[in-house]
Amino acid sequence: MPTRFSANLNAVALLRNRRDLPWPSVTRLGRIALAAGAHGLTVHPRPDERHTRNSDLPDLRALIDSEFPDAEFNVEGYPTEDFLRLVERNRPDQVTLVPDDPSQPTSDHGWDFAAHAAFLTPVVKRLKDSGFRVSLFANADAGGMEVAAETGADRIELYTGPYGGCYSDSKEAAKHLELLGNAAQAARRAGLGVNAGHDLTVENLPPLIEKIPYLAEVSIGHGLTADALEFGMEGAVRRFLIACGSG
Repeated sequence: MPTRFSANLNAVALLRNRRDLPWPSVTRLGRIALAAGAHGLTVHPRPDERHTRNSDLPDLRALIDSEFPDAEFNVEGYPTEDFLRLVERNRPDQVTLVPDDPSQPTSDHGWDFAAHAAFLTPVVKRLKDSGFRVSLFANADAGGMEVAAETGADRIELYTGPYGGCYSDSKEAAKHLELLGNAAQAARRAGLGVNAGHDLTVENLPPLIEKIPYLAEVSIGHGLTADALEFGMEGAVRRFLIACGSG
């Protein structure tokens, strides 16, 4: 089964938010991405709304429901009560829980599962009781996967930032790829599905999928938006689908 590709729209939203104007339209770019073959859309509505705004979610949910019913909606965020109510109102297919501090410019680490299992377990139960698939943002640490599974989560999303940051150092990239592969194997043994995301590109994605052939989904935003400036959103999505093995 080819790895599914979810178009992360945060960078599009960030560009829109530079001006008090409605363009570029997050919904319109989401429609182009889905029409080009993306398997879903991802957003990360932070409390300060510097990227995706809370008001974007109903429009994106309606877009998928009305025009692309086979696509999935993935919403990421730190599980405050406000966030949990937001996802309960907008009914994503998957909720990805991240340990972000509100001041962080972007996600840059996974959960410490040993330290946060007691916090995450009731949150995961609440979301699963509402019918959502739950994924937990995770470092490339094989040792934490059994504890992650004990929270009741369905999947982990491997944080691939250190791997993506080695774009000019193939030896260092190979080291991070090995760590990611080991963590994925541990997650799979624990009964967890495996997603991945952060700083993935059409160049570094194929080696990751070769290392983790059962990778269920990748969520890509910055690389997708950068490619879209050169190839258009439709062309960029198609490039990533080819990199995922489904183009």
